[in-house]
Amino acid sequence: MDGRLRNMTGLYLFKEERVLLLYRQGGKVVNNVWTGSAGGHFEKEELNDAKACVLREMREELGLQPEDVEGLAFRYVTLRSTKGEIRQNYYFFAELKESVDENLVSNEGSCRWFSIDEILSLEMPFTAKGVMEHYYKVGRFTDNVYVGVTNSEGVNFDILMET
Repeated sequence: MDGRLRNMTGLYLFKEERVLLLYRQGGKVVNNVWTGSAGGHFEKEELNDAKACVLREMREELGLQPEDVEGLAFRYVTLRSTKGEIRQNYYFFAELKESVDENLVSNEGSCRWFSIDEILSLEMPFTAKGVMEHYYKVGRFTDNVYVGVTNSEGVNFDILMET
């Protein structure tokens, strides 16, 4: 391990009791799996601003503006060592406003709405799967921010506390 980092964001959009997922196709790092509604790598000017990154990705991939969603919240950060780099993922959750058409199209793959219990059986990136499993069991009932660190058995989560 030479200390290489890969910083990425992910967004999960909800409408009523459903979540929008993207079957990402043609990606260099994440390909042919279900991921959050939008997300991607930080640009240099976003390195200290995960929210700026997720809003840009939301605009680029789904054509949505900040005013199209409500309750945008940073909820999870995960760390994973894989392929010679440390991957840091910052996960945001938001609700698509009722007035916004839910028939969203992405330039990164195919979008589809799922009930939350359906997504646990889908093929997803390692930490994204861990986040959604934790969110389904715990996170959706709290406003906490969680940090997850990977190991051979999955992702271990704890509440990220300000000290």
